[in-house]
Amino acid sequence: MELVIQILMLFIIVNVIMKLSFWKWWQTLSFALISAVFVLVSCSYAILQSKAQLSDYMNNTAVMQDAAVLITIESVLCFAFCFAALRSADTNKEKVWQKALKWYPGLLLFPVLFYILTQTVFAMPGTDFTVISYILAGAVLVLLPLLSIGVRYMYPERELRLEVYFLVSLFVCIIGLITTVNGNVIYAPAEEPVNIRAVVISLVLFLLLFLTGMLWSRLKWKLISKKQIIK
Repeated sequence: MELVIQILMLFIIVNVIMKLSFWKWWQTLSFALISAVFVLVSCSYAILQSKAQLSDYMNNTAVMQDAAVLITIESVLCFAFCFAALRSADTNKEKVWQKALKWYPGLLLFPVLFYILTQTVFAMPGTDFTVISYILAGAVLVLLPLLSIGVRYMYPERELRLEVYFLVSLFVCIIGLITTVNGNVIYAPAEEPVNIRAVVISLVLFLLLFLTGMLWSRLKWKLISKKQIIK
């Protein structure tokens, strides 16, 4: 289970970096500075933790379920930003709630940084805790802006970055739900034969809706481009 949670943390970091790629450089630098200050402030709490205590938290179903709720809420905000960004691209106007979604960086990064700090302390016994916190804070201050610039360089098209950001947010949501299971099954599934007819109908319906949406999207963009040409 700890491996799944660590994978989840990795996707959370990637998700935040993807979101920062939509910001201006000074905004990204400001958030990186806030994150670095958080690492320095939380050092006094991180040194009080133990491996057994953190392992108990990760294996506690109730704690993981509460965390999954927060992860799901944040994923919904990420999805809402993607759709709002696409909508504002058509209208060239941003409402207040759309701007709020844009400037929400992802607060799940802070518990992830706290976990990384504790693991770094465990991995470097005998090293001064203050030195460890300053090294990690410096790495956060430098890497967050650089990685966001790297993402912008890899995906220069804003629409493509939105698609990747949406997929990463979806992975975060799915893995967050997986962590709530923790090996416990409350209700045993009923054994029923596979309904081939229902499966075929579902696949055909999905295919029809997918093709309809794709054709409608292409037709819509053609109409929009024709209007722009006429203007």
